[in-house]
This record gives sequence, C-alpha cells and structure tokens, in this order.
Amino acid sequence: MRAPLLALALTLATAATARAGETACWFENGAVVAPAAIGDMSGDFVIDLSAPHTLLHNTKAQAGGFETTDLSLPVRLAGQALPAQPVTVVDLDYRGVGFVAPIAGVIGADILARYTVVIDFAPCRLRLEPADGLSRPSGPFLPVEMVGGVPTVRASASDGFSSVQGPFALDTASGGALRARGPADGPRQTPAGTVAGLAFDGRLYPRARAVKAGDLPPGVVGALGVEVLAGGRLRLDPAAHALWLTP
Repeated sequence: MRAPLLALALTLATAATARAGETACWFENGAVVAPAAIGDMSGDFVIDLSAPHTLLHNTKAQAGGFETTDLSLPVRLAGQALPAQPVTVVDLDYRGVGFVAPIAGVIGADILARYTVVIDFAPCRLRLEPADGLSRPSGPFLPVEMVGGVPTVRASASDGFSSVQGPFALDTASGGALRARGPADGPRQTPAGTVAGLAFDGRLYPRARAVKAGDLPPGVVGALGVEVLAGGRLRLDPAAHALWLTP
C-alpha cells in the first residue's frame, strides 16, 4: 500500500534538528520503499542499506532541471534533513523493474549509516534516530562491520558442494533471502534458484531463495535479503557497531 501524501508532507515538515523522526514505508517488489526528497524532487525512494551511494533517477533529475551526473543537494527522509550531500544521477530503469510506479531514486548507506535505522516490518515504519551508540536495547545483538561503505554482518552460504563465509550486506531492497553478485544493471529480483543452506544469526535457512544482481562493494561476500531480515524489527546502530533483530 502506498503511503499517503499527507505522511510525506508531515515528514518533510519536521525540523532538521529533530532528535528522531519516522515515516510510513511500504513493501513493493521485495523492497522497502518510503517517501523522500532530494533537493526539491520528492517521490518514492528505495531504502537500501546495501547500496554504498545515494542515487537519483536521471529522468527525475532532468525533470528538476539538472543535467550533470554528480550533484550536491539536501536530502530529506523520515523527519530528518541533511544539508547538501553527494548524489549520483544514473539511469535507474533496471532498478525499477517490477514496481508499479516509477522509482525516484535510492537512499543508500552513505545517508542511512549516519543514523540508527529502525525498520518495523509489520506494519512498515522507518525510523531514524541519532547514531550515538547509547540507546542500546536489551537482548543479544550481532556485530556490524562497515565494508566498502555498507554495514555488514557475518554469515555463510553453501550450494551443497562448497561454501562461502564472511561479511554479508543488509539488503533491504531485494526479493529473496540471499543476493549474489551479478550484472551491475540487473534487476534485483532476478531469480537465481536456491542455495542448499544459509547460516545467519544462529539459524540455518535450508534451500534459501536467491536473487542475482550487482552493486556489491569489494570485500562483501553477498547480501541478506528481506526474507531473512523481516522477521520483526531491525535496529542498526553503526556507532555501536551492532544490529538487533527482534521478533
């Protein structure tokens, strides 16, 4: 379900100095999507913790009067407002495959990792809090390491013959449980079969559904998709180097 325009208006009206802010989000095409704005250009943005850089669709940029590929513009999301930030303008038609409405852009880890990111998956809510490492909930957490500009956690995957393990990105923008490296311009929902097993957070996911697409930074083994992450509430605090996944 699409978030109402009123939610966007309330979100963007929140003062930049707010301690925390939130907005309604929604699931579409396996991705978390939320209203946001880059400069004066607002729309539906994919929320992607596994993307190192924030991207703006070239058609959106052209409609806003921009022709260059590297911009510096304010970013507003979930009640938070940042002054001019680097934004890359690219053709995002490949990322928009399967979405009902055009995607305006992608909010990446360069923006999201400035905050403690809280995503409730049922119903979908996106909350951004100060990344101060102080507001630590009770309960166990997973260590987080920044690799290639994105937050990662340790996981392993096996095809039944060989296995890989290491840092896996947190992919809030793909269908499936696991994303493997693939063509840079490939849709995030391209099926890649199943893997014999995916081990993460002390759990084994047999015959985990995989998708294949690019955009994984060097040093990142793979990415964990929403099918794994959406079991409850995701809380990522980059300052505390910690991830909480609570039912």
